[in-house]
Amino acid sequence: MNFGYREACLEHDPGEGHPERPSRLRRIRRALADRHGVEYAAPEPADRRELLTVHDSGYIDAVESLAGAGGGRWDGDTVANAATWTAARASAGIARWVALRALAGADGTETPFGLGRPPGHHALSDDAMGFCFFNNAAIAAETVLRAGADRVAIVDWDVHHGNGTQELFYDRGDVFYASVHETDLYPSTGRTEETGVGPGAETTLNVPLPGAAGDPGYRAAFAEAIGPAVVAFDPDVIVVSAGFDAHENDPISAVGVSTEGYARLAAAIRAVAADADAGLGFVLEGGYDLAALGDSVGRPLSGSRHRVAERQTSQDGRATRPGVLSGYARRQRPAVRDPVIEIA
Repeated sequence: MNFGYREACLEHDPGEGHPERPSRLRRIRRALADRHGVEYAAPEPADRRELLTVHDSGYIDAVESLAGAGGGRWDGDTVANAATWTAARASAGIARWVALRALAGADGTETPFGLGRPPGHHALSDDAMGFCFFNNAAIAAETVLRAGADRVAIVDWDVHHGNGTQELFYDRGDVFYASVHETDLYPSTGRTEETGVGPGAETTLNVPLPGAAGDPGYRAAFAEAIGPAVVAFDPDVIVVSAGFDAHENDPISAVGVSTEGYARLAAAIRAVAADADAGLGFVLEGGYDLAALGDSVGRPLSGSRHRVAERQTSQDGRATRPGVLSGYARRQRPAVRDPVIEIA
């Protein structure tokens, strides 16, 4: 298993009680420690030129300035500290590494998974939101398009709709964006009628699911909608925005996917990649129950055996405490769910 990781991603800290906390990565690393064959790479951070493939110059300046001033709240949910600039660039660089490895044909036990934070799929070209500063999956897609890929598919299984990723490619014909997510959850986008415009018509696919859809709902979304659509698009690379916050133990969603359900999702996307003869890589998004996150992350790579044709590529080489967040995590939970977890 090949994981991209940099210690700098631990330094971004939105503060006590925030669900997107450094212990997410620590727990994943701890869970992977006993797995055979785990290898880590330390990709170079994204530089300004690479961020500009997705984000506006003035916005990049604003993120750097906020961190340079010691940090602060960008909005009610999205908080920077002095290390956020460095961590966000590291996270974007890890996503670039994932995409380039996938384009080069890394598969099986070498399938790349990016362990970066802050996450990215809510980030717009000119705005941060939903814990996200730079759109890692979008930067990954742009990286391989500029390295020779003709088409890229981004498959987003985070429980929240990736509004930023969708918006960035909504009028583009070379990127297919597919999302399965919980209906009416933050950020209240991702309706079925949102399918793209202009050259991007029919290159966006949203599959919103009701709460408690569980494993069967996610499985059906892939088998009946997302899988066939991605294969028909015929991408060179598939980037998975791999959020684990649809887990049945996650504090800010109600869908209820099991750990084994995530393993089946991973098998489904591997099969899609094989059918499309596409490279495959994973980029971490959400997931806020630490035990569930640690148990689930290794599943996408376990037993991976799809083969991809050799490609030529240029080388670059439980709930939060009350009052912490304004919108992202505030949701009525079923009464059977414990509304409090310990913040590690």
